[in-house]
Amino acid sequence: MTAHDFNTRSLELISHRPWGLPDRPWIMTQSWHDVLFAHWPIDARDVRSQVPAGFELDLFDGTAWIGIVPFHMTNVAPRGVPSLPWVSEFAELNVRTYVQVGDRPGIYFFSLDAQSRLAVFAAKRLLNLPYHAASMRVIAREGKVQYESRRDDDRVAEFAAAYRPTGLPFQAKNGTLEYFLTERYCLYNLDRRRQPYRLEIHHPPWALQVAEAQLARNNMAEAAGLSLPRTMPVLHFAKRQDMVAWAPSAVI
Repeated sequence: MTAHDFNTRSLELISHRPWGLPDRPWIMTQSWHDVLFAHWPIDARDVRSQVPAGFELDLFDGTAWIGIVPFHMTNVAPRGVPSLPWVSEFAELNVRTYVQVGDRPGIYFFSLDAQSRLAVFAAKRLLNLPYHAASMRVIAREGKVQYESRRDDDRVAEFAAAYRPTGLPFQAKNGTLEYFLTERYCLYNLDRRRQPYRLEIHHPPWALQVAEAQLARNNMAEAAGLSLPRTMPVLHFAKRQDMVAWAPSAVI
């Protein structure tokens, strides 16, 4: 992994955003590497019971989607603080769906597994996000990624896959499924008082590639109380994405 190389020029690319940047300073950087988007369609009724009532499900042609997204990160640091080896670099694995509040679509996380116990503690404490510490291994070699994760406090929550891109990079067009699944600029969650909040992020448009994957083990949805359909997932890969995040704000 390579740290200390965050691309601040990404903040100058804003024309693609569905709404403007927040009018306050951002507080954190992250760089995401070797991202696999694995998505399955799922009955909205099955998802609805697992999502807080204050968040409207965001559907594509009447269908909800579940995403399982493995990647690894560098440059994880507060604004003005340099990245540090073993602190700012770690793997993460997300299980997510799509919601909206008003006219702003975003992400709702069922779980976030991370290799860093410090990151897990901080995110749970500050954001009440459903983070879990996990033992993880990521090997990226010759264009292929080997990814393994096992949750420390729940051995049922396992993921193991080998994946790689198979097509040229492209930017998804607004209105397409690829755009719906990836171009998201906020997340939604409940704070410790059970009050809804929005956490905004910014990044350039995703440089996506069609991908292939062999999923050797994948119990992540079941660990979140959901069942994936017995269909092939929609797969996309992204080599890298630089992003910034803002402090959460209450959803009124």
